[in-house]
Amino acid sequence: MSGLRVRQVRAGWAAVVLAWVGVAAAVAELEEVRLESRVSGVQPMTGLVLWSTHESVATEAVQLEFAYLKYSELVSQRGRYDWSALEELLAAAAARHHQLILRMHFVYPGREAGVPEYIRQLAGYRETRALSEGKLTGFCDWSHPDLQAFLFEFHSEFAKRYDQDRRLAFYQTGFGLWAEYHIYDGPMELGKTFPDLALQERFARHLAGVFKHLPWSISVDAASRTAAPFAASPQLLALNFGVFDDSFLCKKHAQENAKNWQALDPLRWQRAPAGGEFSYFSKRDQKLALAANGPHGVPFEKAAADFHLTYIIANDQPEHASLKRMREAGLALGYRFAITRLASAPGRSELTLTNRGIAPLYCDAFPAVNGIRSTTTLKGLLPGATLAIVIPAGGPDPRVTIECDRLVPGQRIEFDAALE
Repeated sequence: MSGLRVRQVRAGWAAVVLAWVGVAAAVAELEEVRLESRVSGVQPMTGLVLWSTHESVATEAVQLEFAYLKYSELVSQRGRYDWSALEELLAAAAARHHQLILRMHFVYPGREAGVPEYIRQLAGYRETRALSEGKLTGFCDWSHPDLQAFLFEFHSEFAKRYDQDRRLAFYQTGFGLWAEYHIYDGPMELGKTFPDLALQERFARHLAGVFKHLPWSISVDAASRTAAPFAASPQLLALNFGVFDDSFLCKKHAQENAKNWQALDPLRWQRAPAGGEFSYFSKRDQKLALAANGPHGVPFEKAAADFHLTYIIANDQPEHASLKRMREAGLALGYRFAITRLASAPGRSELTLTNRGIAPLYCDAFPAVNGIRSTTTLKGLLPGATLAIVIPAGGPDPRVTIECDRLVPGQRIEFDAALE
């Protein structure tokens, strides 16, 4: 080998050794960092929920508000959308540093069907008026092709506008009474007062196609094999829809509702939000929802953990429980992050983060040091799971945050830490 080649090889090895030594030195410079932090409030997109019209809604005890809207409140003429009613709800919630859960509906006991007026005036469109919950109620004519077409058009337009709107946390949808996938009291007829199974299947696939960011959910009553297609279709069950249970903690929950949760996939919560509403079957259900042993012997926190709830509508609870108790119950829902290790050096930090909650976070959020984000998202981090994260920023006194682009001003994702 020539002297030139020998010198080149030696120089190359020297560079490798120096690079290795440099990396080792950089690693050695990492120092464990003292970090103290505490989750002090209900976390964004979790907790107990009050209606946006509730007199106590402007409270830190909740992060989420709920509202119904009829389709006819946003559309009256073909192809013309007036979003102002929804915009008012979103703006008001955001001004309170909250986000909205929206449920669109066609049928509500005691009211006219929420079908756009232009459809109601079409030839061949015939609504049904009948008693439900003891009240004269309007039921849609799902045999009419224009109502079917509107259902798909509306959700395409809605998704274009609101799929990435940070003011909207979750979207609930469905058919029948209160959009809860049933007409248990009234004229239930597939293809007439309720969409047939084929239309329901097309609709579910449509929602999965248009919503890329906004989590959407259906009622656990959609587990019915006679009224809905989901439980019998592995392809539909594979869609990432969440579920909500409007009779949570009712007396027969274990015998009836829990079976619906199972039928729609008991692990669905790992990829889509689980939520609901405290039961109204009896006055006891509401009065004792947050009592030590619940209304029927099961404490709320235990039931919430069993079903991995992220949120629950609790509009009557200010009458029965203190805001302090509501806040305590809300803190038990959804995700809860903790940092168990932090080491830092100039230009580099390493941290270990775990989820001590009962459900994942369903949108992207990123640990950051001194404003520099990790490329590792916390979205989908399951309870008990841990991430080791490296961030290209640091120093002797690193500032650690969790940043999320889905929050409204005034919201913050917190974390627990007690590092010496």
